[in-house]
Amino acid sequence: MKKLLCIAAFALAGNVQAQPIAVPPPVSKPDMPTFNYDLRPRQIAEDTWVIEGAVADFSRANGCNIINTAFIATGAGVVVINTGPSRLYGEQQRRAIEGITREPVVQVLALNLHPDYFFGNQAWADRPTQALSGSISGMQAEGGAYADNLYRLCGDWMRGTESIPAREAVLPQTLRLGQHLLELMRLQGHTGDDLVLLDHRTGVLFTGGLVFAERVPTTPHADVERWLASLDALEKLITSGQVKTVVPSHGPVHSGLAGVQQTRDWLRWLTTLMQESAEKGLDLGEVLSTPVPERFKGWAAQPAELHRSLSQWYPRYEQRALTGPLPMR
Repeated sequence: MKKLLCIAAFALAGNVQAQPIAVPPPVSKPDMPTFNYDLRPRQIAEDTWVIEGAVADFSRANGCNIINTAFIATGAGVVVINTGPSRLYGEQQRRAIEGITREPVVQVLALNLHPDYFFGNQAWADRPTQALSGSISGMQAEGGAYADNLYRLCGDWMRGTESIPAREAVLPQTLRLGQHLLELMRLQGHTGDDLVLLDHRTGVLFTGGLVFAERVPTTPHADVERWLASLDALEKLITSGQVKTVVPSHGPVHSGLAGVQQTRDWLRWLTTLMQESAEKGLDLGEVLSTPVPERFKGWAAQPAELHRSLSQWYPRYEQRALTGPLPMR
């Protein structure tokens, strides 16, 4: 009953809808004949660069590069954030970083367990690859299945790629590297362990998969209540004045709350749709044919990501309607 009341409250609060975020033209133009990702780091703050992925779903046309990776040249070494979807990406990422700075890479972070966050780790075998302990366990358990799926979706972009989980567990902490004070925070909801990084010097917040911008969120490891709680925590952080720039792992870099609000809006709409449909006795096919609200229609990975979420989670809502509450986990 408590969970049903919570979901109802989310639905009532969901009338606040986020404003769209401008999606810039693609910076990179992947070249399939040469398997060149054409990675182009863009400086977004002092000592800080983002390598932007396509705001799209996995495809051979984009080399399955749909993730934003990043690096910070702290003055005492480079911190790399996410290593991309393949060995080739990791190798090209490393060359791109070396073209910007001569500082040695001292830390390579994966913000969660999903494959495009760590499948480039092969290129960083001589550097500390790190993630939260729960993410490492997930990488170890699911890496083989991830590889099978990405090889199927991406073909030869994946050649030579193996699932190499992060080797070192990192703890939530605040690190001073050079002139940068980096706060590593553990949140939950998109996955069981979501690593968030705030650079207090520049005000750049790396939110990982907790924030999606102009793209339908993925939910294979979601716990919606915890995810919404994490979004509340991120909103407080952003409105505190400490954050100038938000870097989601999927979607355009932006300022302010728009990405947090978009993600929250989608999660509330999705859970309300499933709850109300189950209470009406609709079957999965009927729910899959439900049109999305106009505000979501232009988002990337639509309708594929919605259909994945409904196929995974809706049977639990049907069971809940018949037998009582079950957690969406």
